[in-house]
Amino acid sequence: MLYVVLVLVLVAAGLVVAGLITANTLWAWVSVGVSVLAGLVMLAEWLRRRKQAAVAAGKPAAVPDESEDDEKLKADLNPDTVEGEVAGELPVDEPVEEPAAEPAATEPTAVLPAPDDEQPEEPAAVAEAGDPGEEDTDAADLLIVAELDVEVLVVDEYPRYHLAECAWLTDRETIPIAVAEARDLGFTPCSRCTPDAHLAATHRETTKTP
Repeated sequence: MLYVVLVLVLVAAGLVVAGLITANTLWAWVSVGVSVLAGLVMLAEWLRRRKQAAVAAGKPAAVPDESEDDEKLKADLNPDTVEGEVAGELPVDEPVEEPAAEPAATEPTAVLPAPDDEQPEEPAAVAEAGDPGEEDTDAADLLIVAELDVEVLVVDEYPRYHLAECAWLTDRETIPIAVAEARDLGFTPCSRCTPDAHLAATHRETTKTP
């Protein structure tokens, strides 16, 4: 329809030009008539479009199918469908592996004593082989021993210092050292010969006033 209006406008313009060239008013009136016709065509097209817009606005919206909504709701509430959507397929029943049976508890086996020639060493023999324990020195004795220059004996790679008569020193190579120096070096008194108690008692006897 717009093309028709455009053609009419061009025809009207051509008639105006022809009327000016020929000085004939007839062409001018014909141009006016064509222009009015073009205006009427434009008005008709506008009314038609307005009517179509009114009809489109008054058309009721499409009502969704309730049956389809019910089916979608049931599908959402069905756990099998949800699992199928997540995994990509419906779950298939697979054989369940039974847990392996736990081995029956066995009764503890009685430990037979070793033959006489394989009997473990007695505690005394073990003590002889290893280093003896540390003497629990009295605080008063410790103050005395820490200042004495009395000689005690130590064994290389063992942390105790001993009196010369200590039985643990049998068949061992000893190193003589002052007791105060031995303590400074980190040595501790032997629990078997108790050097701190003996040295402190001897020091008290020798310094006792008559």
